[in-house]
Amino acid sequence: MPDHTPDADPAEARLALLRLVACGGPAAPRRRLLEHIPDPRAAIADAAACRDCGLSSAQLGALRGPAPDTLRHARDWLQAPRHHLIGWHDPDYPPLLRRSPAPPLALFVAGDPALLWHPAVAVVGSRAPTPGGRDNAAAFARALVGSGLAVASGLAAGIDTAAHAATLAAGGHTVAVLGTGPDIAYPRGNRELHARIATAGALVSEHLPGTGPRKEHFPSRNRILAGIALGTLVIEAAERSGALITARLAAESGREVFALPGSIHNPLARGCHRLIRDGAALVENAQQVTEALAPVAEALAGALRRRLAAPIAGDGEHGAPARVAPERAAQAQRLGATRDDADYQRLWNALGFDPTGMDELVQRSRLTTAQVSSMLLLMELEGRVAAHHGRYTRSR
Repeated sequence: MPDHTPDADPAEARLALLRLVACGGPAAPRRRLLEHIPDPRAAIADAAACRDCGLSSAQLGALRGPAPDTLRHARDWLQAPRHHLIGWHDPDYPPLLRRSPAPPLALFVAGDPALLWHPAVAVVGSRAPTPGGRDNAAAFARALVGSGLAVASGLAAGIDTAAHAATLAAGGHTVAVLGTGPDIAYPRGNRELHARIATAGALVSEHLPGTGPRKEHFPSRNRILAGIALGTLVIEAAERSGALITARLAAESGREVFALPGSIHNPLARGCHRLIRDGAALVENAQQVTEALAPVAEALAGALRRRLAAPIAGDGEHGAPARVAPERAAQAQRLGATRDDADYQRLWNALGFDPTGMDELVQRSRLTTAQVSSMLLLMELEGRVAAHHGRYTRSR
């Protein structure tokens, strides 16, 4: 393969990535392109590689003639302090999201991009909860923060709003995944909360700045929310709701799903009861959530500790590189634990150089699915294991 090592012009590389984002269409061919040619400038200039990676004629046409106003607005947004763009080719792309079934090509982040590496629980539920449901969301968020976890949600009205607000009030870390551009507050009533999260947490979107709310964006937003979190906790959801979509996507990503039971007379408990019947864990307190997630949190916290002094993609204030906040070292340490080397050796022995699925690895190693998943994550982050389409091989 020709050498496509990026030179020292991050602004041009960022513009090339913006053009690749703006061309639209299926993300998989564009991800393949960046895997083949990690420099976005060289990638979009190589028409043969674009075609070989599966970009459509419409995508190729859009790359040749991008809408100047759209790119100008996105470039202006990225000039502001604490505004970032993280592409699929970037080492700072969130590792859990990279392992999900349909990861986005790139993420626009307002706030602290290092939070996308922080072990988090997605807290989701009804947009019109009962007072008890709202109180439960706030109480679980405070308890999760107290255990060192971040709280992620979708900045919708109701349960999402209660979880974000309680996390900020407790001094914790929160990530809001948006169905709009990163600069658009939706619903409008959450404008102040949107601004607070941009200052004290992270707003995340796969959509270009300036993108308004569109109905089809919110179900797809849920896959990112499920993908960045260790697990998803559902608090009050009707039988047909976006929260259940997030839970289903979390399960498809191999993540834990938790649900709070409620009164049989409460229609907003029916979605949770359905999840429990389908195999979600019934939980009554946050400790049950943290205990279930401890093995995977250990792996991700270990990766976070290794990156505490590493620069994050994008410029910080006044052009300085953004870095992981040092105060998170103690929180990451609290989530860590000594791994069982014998279990890791069993999993390593079960791996080969031929792609092997999760079920086969569980059978060979005689470990649980949760153990295998967390160990594979750590091995991936260490560069010892490669994952392709849900199958794993040794890298070295």
